[in-house]
Amino acid sequence: MRVFIACLGTETNTFSPIPTGEETFAETMLYHGDATAHEASLFSGPLHVWRRATEGEDGEVVESLAAFAQPAGPTVRRVYEGFRDRILEDLRQALPVDIVLINMHGAMVAEGYDDCEGDLLRNIRQITGPDVVIGGELDLHCHITEEMMDSADALVTFKEYPHIDPQERAQELFDICAATVHGTVRPVMAAYDLRMINSYRTPIEPMKSFVDQMKALEGQNGILSVSMSHSFPYGDVADVGGKILVVSDADSDQAEDLARELAGRVWAMRDQIAAPRTGIDEALDLVPDSPEGPVVLADTADNAGGGAPSDATFILQRVLDRQMSGVLSGLYWDPVAVRFCIEAGEGSALQLRLGGKCGPTSGEAIDIKVVVERIVRNGSQSFGPSRNQTGDIVWVKSDRGVDLVLNSVRTQVFHPDAFTQLGIDLSSYRAVIVKSTQHFYAGFEPVASRICYVAGPGALSSDYGTLPLTKRTTPYWPKVDDPWQG
Repeated sequence: MRVFIACLGTETNTFSPIPTGEETFAETMLYHGDATAHEASLFSGPLHVWRRATEGEDGEVVESLAAFAQPAGPTVRRVYEGFRDRILEDLRQALPVDIVLINMHGAMVAEGYDDCEGDLLRNIRQITGPDVVIGGELDLHCHITEEMMDSADALVTFKEYPHIDPQERAQELFDICAATVHGTVRPVMAAYDLRMINSYRTPIEPMKSFVDQMKALEGQNGILSVSMSHSFPYGDVADVGGKILVVSDADSDQAEDLARELAGRVWAMRDQIAAPRTGIDEALDLVPDSPEGPVVLADTADNAGGGAPSDATFILQRVLDRQMSGVLSGLYWDPVAVRFCIEAGEGSALQLRLGGKCGPTSGEAIDIKVVVERIVRNGSQSFGPSRNQTGDIVWVKSDRGVDLVLNSVRTQVFHPDAFTQLGIDLSSYRAVIVKSTQHFYAGFEPVASRICYVAGPGALSSDYGTLPLTKRTTPYWPKVDDPWQG
């Protein structure tokens, strides 16, 4: 068995002012055919799984490009086309192959391409012809399109948010595709539009039980895989919105019926699973007078993982206005401030102008006196079994009772070691404010006295009914109460 593997993706916030070019890919992940020779990351992890699984069957692997970028605005056209064409040329050179496995995101938009994944898969199919098995792994914040489904034999999304299962899903996809080559299954797919746009947290009931139900269905009565696409609300594309995706063994009616049934279950619990929204002052009111854990507040509107700048100051300004102390906040993407702190050195006192640099969704810059407590060059943080780069990272203490962590590579907070690598003791704070939407949860839940999701201003509004979407033509909840009427 000869297997071709590659990776190309990013999560595109079409409203973001930050362009996605080659430097953003290089800063995040860019390997030219040798990703599996390096430590596995969130984005390259599936390629490691596919190599091990193929070689475990005495098969041969042909490895192509592996490129992934931190979420931001649309990818520059020449960059997307260049990466796509590299993969396609490598595939031509690799023929004949039995399987093509591509790790993508599913919400990648480039200049002139609203559906990069569909475009890539369509071009792959044109090269391979109908007999080669094509499989794609997707982030659950994907837009599932007809072109993607028409071009692939099997698509599988992550099931968990935070994303703790990409390698498990990679194995799931490999098993389906390998069984197809061996002639023991014939996958067919069906997707059902939920007509819902929201954010769903899978460790919390009732989503937790729903994910368990999806897993329990797999391997039973010819069901090969069940996925729920949460979609990415900040992508203004025609297929934005959640979907249920079912892969069945040769029974399209079965796949369609199950997708429809599961969609009904999701609709029935829509109010229970919708993302909670707490205002800034209401959230700050939850902070106790003394350390008890601490309270972890998620700045969901300034999550770099959704394409936000990660330099917004809205919550910080309210903390300062209320003269709160014992508060830690980060990660602030501010390479200029980081550079100043590095130049000054640990122990130095200086005046910093912090944040508010990228546009109106960043708020106003804050001028504050700080002492540089600790500097770590080329830092990183845990994300599941992999490491995520933070770039140079700095811990500063302000003269107003608030500690801040700044970094030079735009990324969200995934894990407490984003802070503890600097020598920070989280238990000494009344509140820790993290710039993240949900990926922080697995790491912080064990150390938090409580967790609160803050719906403040920023690039990622949690008021999903007011998103300025122009390309979706069917109604959706919560923009309308019942998108099935009429």
